[in-house]
Amino acid sequence: MADLVIENGSIYTMDAAHPHASRLAIKDGIILAVDDGADRLAGPATMRLDARGATIVPGFIDSHAHVEHLGRTLESLRLRNVKSVDAVAAMVAEAARKLPAGAWIRGNSWDQTNWGGAFPTAEPLTKAAPNHPVYLTRVDGHASWVNAKALALAGVGKATPDPPGGKIVRAADGTPTGVLIDAAQSLVARRIPDASPADVKRWIEQATRECARQGLTSVHDAGAGRAELAAYRELIAEHRLPIRVNAMISGAGRLWRDCLQKGPEIGDRLTVRSIKLLIDGAMGSRGAAFYQPYSDDPGNYGLLLMTQEDVARVAREAVRGGFQVATHAIGDKANRMVLDAYATALQGHNDKRFRIEHAQVVADGDFALFAKYSVIASMQATHATSDMRWAEQRVGPVRVKGAYAWRRFLDIGVPIANGSDFPVEEPNPLWGFYAAVTRQDRDGKPAGGWFPDQRMTREEALRSWTLAGAYAAFEEKRKGSLAPGKMADLVLLSADIMKIAPAEILKTRVLATIIGGEVVYDGRR
Repeated sequence: MADLVIENGSIYTMDAAHPHASRLAIKDGIILAVDDGADRLAGPATMRLDARGATIVPGFIDSHAHVEHLGRTLESLRLRNVKSVDAVAAMVAEAARKLPAGAWIRGNSWDQTNWGGAFPTAEPLTKAAPNHPVYLTRVDGHASWVNAKALALAGVGKATPDPPGGKIVRAADGTPTGVLIDAAQSLVARRIPDASPADVKRWIEQATRECARQGLTSVHDAGAGRAELAAYRELIAEHRLPIRVNAMISGAGRLWRDCLQKGPEIGDRLTVRSIKLLIDGAMGSRGAAFYQPYSDDPGNYGLLLMTQEDVARVAREAVRGGFQVATHAIGDKANRMVLDAYATALQGHNDKRFRIEHAQVVADGDFALFAKYSVIASMQATHATSDMRWAEQRVGPVRVKGAYAWRRFLDIGVPIANGSDFPVEEPNPLWGFYAAVTRQDRDGKPAGGWFPDQRMTREEALRSWTLAGAYAAFEEKRKGSLAPGKMADLVLLSADIMKIAPAEILKTRVLATIIGGEVVYDGRR
């Protein structure tokens, strides 16, 4: 007999054999039956959940996110929508008044395009908090804005060289201005006291509860270290991890060597079978690597953080050890370097399911290489609608046609696993679904969508947030659709996102999130 029967729902199953249903029967966290037979499996002890006509979809899977970072940002200054340097400085000054002298002030998600496009300087932060070191990360995480106190503590001055893969933004006389890009961020970041295991655990628990509230049942954590993995395991043991996590090992360091020796870890709530690499920076901070210079910064080709041979070596190690490789690549040069590196290990069509994270700007001839080597495009729809304000300024009218080009991938059979890259973007998957089908911002601009020929259909968008995400983690036989034998991970929504007007998608609420047949978030009260 079923533990739970969900009835009176409008269910989009993502199962081609039975695409629409109204009832589900669940036992021990697994779907027993869809529609016919569900009622016959209900006994006296079976719980019944009346969906009251709500739309039900498979649980959303965010295929690229930063879980610990999301929890951390919930406890620091959130600057995403702050529209001026003075407003940021005022927030820093307020934080300084509440902290003892010498305490670090942390913040995140500033975006210089909110105030005209020029990078800020240390001066306003220094005036706001002269006795506190200040460290504020850009929205993409690839640049940091600091004050004079932070630079002094780190010993960063005119004579400090740019580290490999990093850039210290300088005035004409060589003085650091207060912005550090990519690897240069570590010059100051390493002076910040390490988070305690309790901090990491608290941040992860807060973030995963927020994920459940947003309708996310699985998240691919794009870069986890020992502390994060330890926190996940403790939370699982304490029955306090509400979602499922596919954690990628962060970089090819000692943890990677240890994991290669032990082999993949496949679990119900935690899986560790992939490694995350980082080959270039971000386009917003002009650190993404291109063949030609930035259209709005002549002479700047971006930054390379790894060599092609480094990526190829890890790719070969991963194949031998049964691991997947997922590499961050934004610029066209970075994407091609990763594809060529993967080719040495994959050698044609395969089922290794290597991924390129973001695949943001791809040269015309390189789309076909994704298909040739069976590489998954792990992309984030809201990046396009956030970046469209300035993307063409960065790369010009020709290269921009290969940017955020979802349709070009889908039309040649390359799967797109969607995500948010939170906390770079908000963790709401419905916003990502909306961006995928409209290519518009949340004000409905531009009319008709930005490069509308690259939009996804609603079915493609839902697949990218469910079944494609499961496929990208080798889990399509266990999750991603609602069919007998699969995990009972699903979401009840307040409106039918497959039919309503696009603007109404943004108003849709998560009524309940169910993982393994258990309600982990209930917004119906």
